[in-house]
Amino acid sequence: MTNYFMRFDIITIFPNLFDSFLQESLLAKAFKKGLIKISVHDLRQWTTDKHHKVDDCPYGGGPGMILKVEPIARALRALKCKIIMLDPAGKQFDQRMAEKFSKLDRVVFLCGRYEGFDHRITKFVDERISVGPYVLNGGEVPAMAMIEAIARLVPGFVGCAESL
Repeated sequence: MTNYFMRFDIITIFPNLFDSFLQESLLAKAFKKGLIKISVHDLRQWTTDKHHKVDDCPYGGGPGMILKVEPIARALRALKCKIIMLDPAGKQFDQRMAEKFSKLDRVVFLCGRYEGFDHRITKFVDERISVGPYVLNGGEVPAMAMIEAIARLVPGFVGCAESL
């Protein structure tokens, strides 16, 4: 067994979306081998109100709701490391980024919902990344795609290195 270990943390308001994704295929095998660790965090655990509210109207008006800065800031302070905000307006994810991130020990994915994030969140993140020139309902599917692309580059993840 190799001694390589990479940790992924995911901050989301829909943690159950990751259940089957993490329990199947090579990701589950890599977890059992100790190559990777994936922790899914419910953003609501960092709220302070009795209703665990994570959204609010955009400051200055506009349609829809945005994710509030306060619980996200508390979450990111608790999980200090490389923070990636999944954002349709971010740099488009590619194989070169996957290779760069695979060399890190830990990556945190911040999954958006609604109309996006309170803009003040950007000062807490290292990178804003999109998985394509389109908009999805949230950042969970992009987080899954990026985890697959990055984790498969961890030494020992695939059986045959030539498969990469």
